[in-house]
Amino acid sequence: MSSSLSQRFDVIGSFLATLLGLGRGMMAQPGAVHAPPPAQRLKLYDMEGCPFCRSAREALSALHLDVEVYPCPKGGTRFRPEVVAQGGKAQFPYLVDPNTGTALYESETIVAYLFRTYGSGPVPLHYRGALLKQVGNALGSLIRAGKGVRVRPSHAPEQPLHLWSFEASPFCRLVRERLTELELPYVLHNVAKEQRSEFGRARQRHPAPYTPVPGGKRAAHFARTGHMQVPYLEDPNTGMQILESAAILGYLERTYAT
Repeated sequence: MSSSLSQRFDVIGSFLATLLGLGRGMMAQPGAVHAPPPAQRLKLYDMEGCPFCRSAREALSALHLDVEVYPCPKGGTRFRPEVVAQGGKAQFPYLVDPNTGTALYESETIVAYLFRTYGSGPVPLHYRGALLKQVGNALGSLIRAGKGVRVRPSHAPEQPLHLWSFEASPFCRLVRERLTELELPYVLHNVAKEQRSEFGRARQRHPAPYTPVPGGKRAAHFARTGHMQVPYLEDPNTGMQILESAAILGYLERTYAT
């Protein structure tokens, strides 16, 4: 199979995984758009292809929370020992919140904690229903055929990378999968959609200039970079700034894969 055809099937599979997620992690909660960020970033020990980890990331995306992600793929050795040392077992997701001194296993416990601490209180209906949600997420992981689950050899970066993303984006998922497989730590800047006019691909929505919600995270990103397109990767180790999932994947392979 040609490389371009393989990439096309990869994108289609990621779109299907997004559909099975029923839009969770696509739209920021209304109260999160202008909420001040926590004093310190949360830490998530995570495996992109794990359906339980996806539930935690969906909530983080909906709440517009930035998080330090420490990928823990199967066979990984960089960050799994930290989880065992801190929590006593290699189970994922594992969330650490230095703002409250909280450390949690179990996706539904994490989701409830995030909405209680950084949201309006109760978990929104769309993010409840553990069984139905996990079935959809598990099917999404099955469609991805093990992507973002198993470790691959790589060079460890000196500093974490920075990824602007939102959970439900099929293109962002491709990048997060590769970061997991290569065990590359990164700061996940969640920039979920803040208004209905943002639905659809960035270059195809409408010809008018993009106007973000004033005072929101997307407005800050737009002012800083001049665009509101994700995935967007910055690597402080090399000074690279990259748009487009295919370009980012190529860069990660050339720079870090061994």
